[in-house]
Amino acid sequence: MKKSILNLTLSALLLAIGLVLPFLTGQIQQIGSMLLPMHLPVLLCGLLCGWQFGGAVGVLLPLLRNLLFGMPPMPNAISMAFELATYGLVIGFFYGRAKRKNLFALYRSMLIAMVAGRVVWGVVQAILLGMNGSAFTIRMFIAGALLNAIPGIILQLILIPAIMIALGRAGFVPHAQEKRS
Repeated sequence: MKKSILNLTLSALLLAIGLVLPFLTGQIQQIGSMLLPMHLPVLLCGLLCGWQFGGAVGVLLPLLRNLLFGMPPMPNAISMAFELATYGLVIGFFYGRAKRKNLFALYRSMLIAMVAGRVVWGVVQAILLGMNGSAFTIRMFIAGALLNAIPGIILQLILIPAIMIALGRAGFVPHAQEKRS
């Protein structure tokens, strides 16, 4: 019971951070949106609270941001809801099942989630554009899922492990450090 309340509270906090963070990164003119600011709290939620909470925050965040602030615009908010839900579900599932909570398990879970989320985003984009009579090309997928996302991917690969290591050292989460000889 106590763990559920903690997870719910932490999920709400990460949802709030996800609502505000794009305003901060948006101040960086050239790469603000490329930093993928909503992805960070969803990934953390999946890691810290589990796949159920990560998935819920992932699906709610872009839809709630669209409702409150008009960004991301529709139908992008829908494809992002599927993408971020996949991020939260997949990273929470794989990291939660890891026998040892170390950097290898963290990076493995992150990479699987990042690939799965981008594939889901591409499928949903293709469906949504197809409903409007437009085509979603492989070139559009590579640009949207990879090329435009490189700064955000790099940020995620650096910041998420750093936060998890800091939380582990502070005793807030079980995160074993690799043993050094």
